Amino acid sequence: MKKIILDCDPGMDDSVAIIMAAKSPDLELLAVTSVNGNYPVDVTCANARKTLELIRRTDIPVARGMARPMVRNSPGDPFSHGRDGQGENFLPDPVMPVSSLHAVELIIETVKRYPREVHLVATGPMTNIAMALVKEPDIKPLIASIIAISGSFGLNDYAFLNATGDTPQSEWNVYVDPEAADIVYRSGIPLTALGLDVATHFDVNFSEGDVKHFRTYYNKEANFLARVIDFVHARGFEAYCAVIDCMAVGYAIDPDLVETIRVHVGVETKDGLTLGMTVADRRHHHVWKHLPVIAVGRHADYDRFLKLLAGLILL
Repeated sequence: MKKIILDCDPGMDDSVAIIMAAKSPDLELLAVTSVNGNYPVDVTCANARKTLELIRRTDIPVARGMARPMVRNSPGDPFSHGRDGQGENFLPDPVMPVSSLHAVELIIETVKRYPREVHLVATGPMTNIAMALVKEPDIKPLIASIIAISGSFGLNDYAFLNATGDTPQSEWNVYVDPEAADIVYRSGIPLTALGLDVATHFDVNFSEGDVKHFRTYYNKEANFLARVIDFVHARGFEAYCAVIDCMAVGYAIDPDLVETIRVHVGVETKDGLTLGMTVADRRHHHVWKHLPVIAVGRHADYDRFLKLLAGLILL
């Protein structure tokens, strides 16, 4: 069983990712750490606890993390997750307590407790993780890997057509805190970045029959997912918007879901047209070898991913 910490900014797709991770028999979800991103950290922390209460997993600690990016103000998200941040499911206010540890401290403590066993699954801006690495650089070799919904690498049209950041070719998690992403990309920790090339693909789409089944199923998490999909459909978006972050959890469960390639990548931290871009240098000659090399998702088995996700939601 793979030990993970899910670092996230719920957000409706993060909420579904929490459900997926908590219900997987192949993962041990040690903690959920919340961060500013889709919504302010107080909202993301509350939504993480609401989600765990929905599935009766209040044994999993939730820690409140960074309230703003490392060096800049937090941008406004051009995409809405609804008034509650969860596709307008309006779950009850949480009663489970927040961890006494800050998210950065919880990451550091957990990694030290289980050296080389903990995989960090990042589905929001990587501010918490970067701050942990800055505060305790000695934990770098203790982290088994980082799996992140992060970046856009130009490997297909989806990298551009479905850009989620607020510059033309950026992905939201990197755009919010590019300095944090740059620290993590350069850390030397094994990093797999599942960018928009695979995470916002139109093949990540449930059928009308699937959604009807979720809507009428007996468990609350299936009903939750159905309402999220209904919410994005009503706004003119495809169902992939409801489950973007689930791709990282799926990869943590089964790395064969996604084909990856190793690429030199740099993160643009300068303000302007290209802020937050993840620039992949794939040239045959004159490649910038000083850029870090990471694994980048190139193609996913979307049918298999959807079956895995649906199976866990309906479990």
